[in-house]
Amino acid sequence: MTLPNTVTGLFLMFAWIYPSHALYFHIGETEKKCFIEEIPDETMVIGKYRTQLWDKQTNSFLPATPGLGMHVEIKDPDTKIILSRQYGSDGRFTFTSHTPGEHQICLHSNSTKMALFAGGKLRVHLDIQVGEHTNNYPEIAAKDKLTELQLRVRQLLDQVEQIQKEQNYQRYREERFRMTSESTNQRVLWWSIAQTLILIITGIWQMKHLKSFFEAKKLV
Repeated sequence: MTLPNTVTGLFLMFAWIYPSHALYFHIGETEKKCFIEEIPDETMVIGKYRTQLWDKQTNSFLPATPGLGMHVEIKDPDTKIILSRQYGSDGRFTFTSHTPGEHQICLHSNSTKMALFAGGKLRVHLDIQVGEHTNNYPEIAAKDKLTELQLRVRQLLDQVEQIQKEQNYQRYREERFRMTSESTNQRVLWWSIAQTLILIITGIWQMKHLKSFFEAKKLV
């Protein structure tokens, strides 16, 4: 097998591992939609969205007017806000994760004008790209004057780096899960010991109380 075919095979093998996430959803005028994205540390994320507003005359969604935009807010796993910004009807936001874990991405309309919203539904098309999918490889190839083979090798190196970050993140999750399990087991153990001590103390108190009762009644 030649080197180009080998590189092509590896590229196809890794290409599915970190796909981008594209979806659309509907929101009301004051409604807020949030999504959870598990992201390793030091990973770039690019989000792109476009909005469509329901048109009663055509009974279809049409591109939203420029006056109707979105507010994007992103929180890291420690609920710290790392991005909070107003955008237009179409927008693009970028951030880099510094803490591994679940990042919360929230969007809501920044318009409270019924003339624009008309009480209808807003359709939002959202595309989230993580890791090496944020790279514009045609632009990189043109800038660095890379051949097709060099570009594919560059893509493979970026994907391997992203896989290493993902593996580190999985190890981080396993470590946290192990610590949580150990902490839970320890609490269960101490709770069992506390229950046993309470039962012993209660039994001793009951025996003394019964003895005092019988002595008072002169039964013993």
